[in-house]
Amino acid sequence: MALNRDFVGRSYPASPPYEVSRVKIREFAAAIGDNNPVYRDREAAQAAGHPDVVAPPTFPIVFSLQSGGEALADPGLGLNFAMVVHGEQRFEYVRPVYAGDRLVVTATITDIRSAGRNELLTVRSEVTTVDGEPVCTTYNTIVERGGAA
Repeated sequence: MALNRDFVGRSYPASPPYEVSRVKIREFAAAIGDNNPVYRDREAAQAAGHPDVVAPPTFPIVFSLQSGGEALADPGLGLNFAMVVHGEQRFEYVRPVYAGDRLVVTATITDIRSAGRNELLTVRSEVTTVDGEPVCTTYNTIVERGGAA
């Protein structure tokens, strides 16, 4: 069944704050196999000009779909999670994510389209500090296999 196109343009309220910790950054860096010391050591990060440990560029995937998750779980959308695979993700940065940041995410469904027998859904998430400072924008596309009408 095709996804409900009426969801394109829907925005979802800001997520609860996500507190970025050095431990989570270190765990994420280990999971992706990146040994860069600025992801693990505060002194190395400061020597490189950062205020604290820096998160790897793809780190926001950890929390960026929190707000969009509300949309994806809405039965009115018609998404079959059993058929979902990852399509694409990209990040546009204003500044890096640092340990100690308290971040919130506001998500908008920006596109739903068919590609062959598949449905592609794109969520844009605006990541800001709790004080409203822009940090990055994430774009996540998921594919529902066989969902196109």
